[in-house]
Amino acid sequence: MGTKFKLSLYLPGASIDGTGRISLFSITMFIQGPIMKVVAVVLLLALTMVSGCGGSNTRTVATAQLAASGGWSAQLLGGAGEASGLSFTTQFTVNGDGSLSVTFFQFLTEGLCFTATGEAPTGTMDLTLDNANQQVTGTFAFAVQSSGDTLTLNGTVTGTETGTALTGGTVTGTWTLAGGSGACAGSSGTFTMTETSGTT
Repeated sequence: MGTKFKLSLYLPGASIDGTGRISLFSITMFIQGPIMKVVAVVLLLALTMVSGCGGSNTRTVATAQLAASGGWSAQLLGGAGEASGLSFTTQFTVNGDGSLSVTFFQFLTEGLCFTATGEAPTGTMDLTLDNANQQVTGTFAFAVQSSGDTLTLNGTVTGTETGTALTGGTVTGTWTLAGGSGACAGSSGTFTMTETSGTT
């Protein structure tokens, strides 16, 4: 009777310590005979390749949040009078809970409904990431208060995560304006917002 060999394989993709030494899943086989040893080596190589490929795809929602953080430009369509033709640029970071830390905001065209300074923007961007193709989708909510008026935007996020940027990053949806008087009190329309620069 030939000597028995014990072969154990720990899957790196299932590691809980980052080094592959402590694994949630492992495969153990008892191999006997020279032919079985050859089979064991082939099986070991095959499983190592499979586990290695699976472990390389480590993108998470945090990766998508990093990609969506950066500069964005918005163009608002619809509205009436002073509440039409609005546009702005903004810079923000998407936090782990989906909230936005806005570091820059500026109207490019604000009409008389908003002042040139003093805006107080807040918002959220809740994202999901498809690891199979790095497609990012999610929801976007944004509000800007100034001079007693409140501009609210709600839309859908799409794009492809490419590290520190969201390639083709776009938000489309609707906007409303309330709180003022005249056209500034009840205008609404649609908007498109695109990412102009990723996180540096």
